[in-house]
Amino acid sequence: MLYGDEALPKNHYEEEVLVLIQRRHFEQVNAAVPVVLNVLKTFSSTSDYDNTDHEELFRAAIDVASSIHAICVKLEGDNHKLHALLGLFVLQLLALVSIGMRSEISKCIPLVVQLSEFLHYCKLSYTGLITGCEVAKISKLVFADDGDGDDDVSCFSHVKVGASLAVIWGYKNSEVAMSAKADLTAVKQKLQDHWNSRFEAIGMLKFIFSYADLPLELKSHAIEFLLCIMDGSSPHSCDDPLDYTTYVPAFYVNLQAIEMVIMNGPDTTSRRNAFTALKKVLSDIPTSVRFDVLRALIRSAGSSSMVAILLDCVKEEMRVGKTDRNSSMSFWCPSVLELVEMVLRPPKGGPPSLPEYSDAALSALNIYRFILITESTGKSNYTGILSKDILQKAYNEWFLPLRALVSLMEAENQRNRDHELASDAICALNPVELVLYRCIELVEEELKH
Repeated sequence: MLYGDEALPKNHYEEEVLVLIQRRHFEQVNAAVPVVLNVLKTFSSTSDYDNTDHEELFRAAIDVASSIHAICVKLEGDNHKLHALLGLFVLQLLALVSIGMRSEISKCIPLVVQLSEFLHYCKLSYTGLITGCEVAKISKLVFADDGDGDDDVSCFSHVKVGASLAVIWGYKNSEVAMSAKADLTAVKQKLQDHWNSRFEAIGMLKFIFSYADLPLELKSHAIEFLLCIMDGSSPHSCDDPLDYTTYVPAFYVNLQAIEMVIMNGPDTTSRRNAFTALKKVLSDIPTSVRFDVLRALIRSAGSSSMVAILLDCVKEEMRVGKTDRNSSMSFWCPSVLELVEMVLRPPKGGPPSLPEYSDAALSALNIYRFILITESTGKSNYTGILSKDILQKAYNEWFLPLRALVSLMEAENQRNRDHELASDAICALNPVELVLYRCIELVEEELKH
């Protein structure tokens, strides 16, 4: 049935016109924003310009954000989509400012303060940003109807980095937090009290840790924030009945990102803090999957020192499992010997390359010695290490080939002992040799029984 004009109330037309106006404004802004962001992205990734050039360009971009904000204010009614687009634009700018002015990070603060003022208007809270839930919400709102908008989506590729940085900047600078109208104490308390929120926050922080072009100073601040939310939090109970198997890939990626800060930290303090953070995050992983995560990290570790660090974490988990009645014994299993074998008899065969792999070899030998002594004195065999065939395998396939290599290298180093490299090699080999011979003695004693 067709209705005449008189059948429709006046405000019906007003609503239709308003919707059309809102849609037109959104389409215009949505078309302009990718152009601005792509220019900024290219500009901030180059070092051909000084910080003054970057600062002027970013101030111009903030003026664009102010213009979008003014449009939002003038429009009446429901304009959530335009608000969401402004939010994404601001988050992308926060990331680009931090990247583009990385050589003089203090000059970022006035720009970050200005950008943070938009967050409250866009209804973006620190809690929602650091857990990622509000980033997902506004992204879905902007791109839900975008059938061929791959280019538009790509221009917002740093919004998760920007969301995390928004909180880190506020954590390090009270003026930034005030401009965002954020209560950091409440944010930290929520993350400490709720494991799911904490897990989501670590997942967002990984974008900072793993982003190569961000200044190391910001990564160090992010590690400090991570330590802050981990302190006072309660780790998972070892009798948690839930199945966390599907979380393993996320746990793995989060810890890998922290590893990058350990390896590339600007100073000893930063690297030490990152290592402490890694241990705290590891202890926050449910015990039912903690070993699986560590095993995956060890298998993919690219350096001897990182393998050594991770094996030491395994050893500590085993020690706590034995001494603390409230802890899990999940690490006391045959699979732990596979980690030792992975180092002492690499998949490609032969003993590990020395002295390059001496850190990992020493940690593997130490964990083997610890397990053998603990199982033997405790008259247990959780790992299977006391089984005769396992003892023979370790003796013949791990230790004897390694002893032959160490003896050969020792003789060669003695001939060239005046050479500086030979001296360094001797220092690296001595601890390995001492623990290796102790392991051989222990195995020989067990084989006599």
